Amino acid sequence: MNTAANARPDRIVVVDDDARIRDLLRRYLTQEGFEVLLAEDAKALNRLLTRETVHLIVLDLMLPGEDGLSICRRLRAANDVTPIIMLTAKVEDVDRIVGLEVGADDYLPKPFNPRELLARLRAVLRRRAPQRDANEALRFGRLEIDRAARLVRLDGEEKAITAYQFALLVVLAQNAGRILSREQIMDFMKGEPLEAFDRSIDVHISRIRAAIEDDPKRPRRIITVRGAGYVFAKSQDGEDLP
Repeated sequence: MNTAANARPDRIVVVDDDARIRDLLRRYLTQEGFEVLLAEDAKALNRLLTRETVHLIVLDLMLPGEDGLSICRRLRAANDVTPIIMLTAKVEDVDRIVGLEVGADDYLPKPFNPRELLARLRAVLRRRAPQRDANEALRFGRLEIDRAARLVRLDGEEKAITAYQFALLVVLAQNAGRILSREQIMDFMKGEPLEAFDRSIDVHISRIRAAIEDDPKRPRRIITVRGAGYVFAKSQDGEDLP
């Protein structure tokens, strides 16, 4: 949560078709210093997002019309990185796993204690806060990805990669520790000047490895997960986490 004296409070959207839950969370989170907006379904959320900048979405899984999983999947496919905490009356592990796989940042089963939601909400905002500044450099041990200058440095030495490969590296680094399939990578890369096709991702990653890996044939930063995709390693042996 933003605690600076003159800073505007973080804006939270609560999306739930239960008016009692919406009102409860509005009152509780407002008391905790957040600005709270409300939506009862996907249509109301869509209208809200077209006119407001929000910092986190509390999203119910079971909604009339478009459900929470579909909303989350759609936002992530549109490269919307707004953090999402999913609420659901379902308790099966498979529902929780699916929610996280489609891009939710956290998951809380109903009924829940508002204090637990508050703790999770603050934790997610702390984790995601660095991503709000699109120009902030990403640092992973010896590797620096300077988004403002669009440069990559290894041990302080600039490495030559194309603009498209730089954008691809940023996507991987922003999702460090998360396995991304080729399809997910292509979704993230929409809007880049070069159209991405399935196997072209492999070629570009090979060239990025040639620039940033000590041994591109035995990569330790961008790792292939057979049958699943790629994962950007947060740290290597002897490195501190960013």
